[in-house]
Amino acid sequence: MDQRAEFSQAKGKMAGDIKTVIADGEDLIRAAANVSGASLAAARDEFKEKLGVARARLVDAAQPAINKAKSTATAANGYVRANPWTAIGFAVGIGALIGYLVVRRQRDPD
Repeated sequence: MDQRAEFSQAKGKMAGDIKTVIADGEDLIRAAANVSGASLAAARDEFKEKLGVARARLVDAAQPAINKAKSTATAANGYVRANPWTAIGFAVGIGALIGYLVVRRQRDPD
């Protein structure tokens, strides 16, 4: 499975977990008005458990993105160390382009 598909799948699972946590939280709030202390404590404990599961899944879903960012940063660092003048030239070029676009946007009052 490629990284986009893996990320998309993890994102879908995370969104489902967040929706479940929100629904459970709403149920807990509705139940708080009508139940005894023992029932409320049980509902709170169940909500806390589901929140913990959702949090763990969120961490698991974020891990591939974190790993990819670390490997990309390591590769970029290696390239810059091997080719410092190329990297400086590239940064100057990007900075000049951004500066040009900013000045142009300030001059064009749409």
